[in-house]
Amino acid sequence: MLSEVYYLIRSKSDGRYLTARPDGVASGYLLLFSENFDALSYLNTHAADVANRLAVESIPRTQVGSLLKRWGFIGVGVVTDPLLPKIDFLQHG
Repeated sequence: MLSEVYYLIRSKSDGRYLTARPDGVASGYLLLFSENFDALSYLNTHAADVANRLAVESIPRTQVGSLLKRWGFIGVGVVTDPLLPKIDFLQHG
């Protein structure tokens, strides 16, 4: 579906995106949420003490590739369950 939208979590202070970084990796995987409320649930569950310093923003699926290149991310981590969390990692080709 071309009109698909993803939701990202971004720092209000420096603009950096929330990522998952394996040991020894500098940039990591950009975390993507399929719904706004999933991103908010993730924040409330895992980062409640700093949630006021973070914001949820949307991005069309068609812009994800250029965002990965611009920021140098390895790939994406699609969060399928924000409470556990369960994340499917996909490398950018």
